[in-house]
Amino acid sequence: MDIILKYFPDLTAKQIEQFSQLQDLYANWNEKINVISRKDVDHFYERHVLHAMSIAKVMQFEPGTKVLDIGTGGGFPGIPLAILFPDTHFHLVDSIGKKISVVKDVVKKLKLSNVEAQQVRAESLVRKYDFIVSRAVTRFANFLPWVKGKFKKEDFNEFPNGIFLLKGGDIDEEMEERNVSYVTYHLDDYFTEEFFETKKIVFVPWEGKR
Repeated sequence: MDIILKYFPDLTAKQIEQFSQLQDLYANWNEKINVISRKDVDHFYERHVLHAMSIAKVMQFEPGTKVLDIGTGGGFPGIPLAILFPDTHFHLVDSIGKKISVVKDVVKKLKLSNVEAQQVRAESLVRKYDFIVSRAVTRFANFLPWVKGKFKKEDFNEFPNGIFLLKGGDIDEEMEERNVSYVTYHLDDYFTEEFFETKKIVFVPWEGKR
């Protein structure tokens, strides 16, 4: 937990309690199914929780914002963001049922009333959202068709409605496979740990692509 408080010192007592429960919840599940890769278990707060929270260093979601997390796996980045932004609604989806079972259990144990978890393929969803977030699910060219038609037209946040992707390595070639405008934020501008040296947030505004 120290690494979380190092970068987010203004958490409420309730948020600190929720974040502090995460490691045991995921450790228990990891004994049953492989939710977190074994090599990352010892670095859980750095490589999963703080990595997910990095979006909050770039963007502060306004109350009432609706966010879709595609390919959430065990709940990343959605669950840490939902703890941070209790007045934002998060819809966490994954096509693998056992991963969604983990998400539902964690959401229940943490009493997160702003999270909905669903086993579904993203492309079959018909709801509309302000933002879509995802952590390295697939190449952007494959991801783009999944999100078409899923954005609300009205913007009310600091950023225009769009996509926040957590990516690693050289992403320019991948992003330029599709003719889209995007902005890259380097996480080593925010965090000093070696893990973040190659990690990035890529923001793709959806304006004009509807």
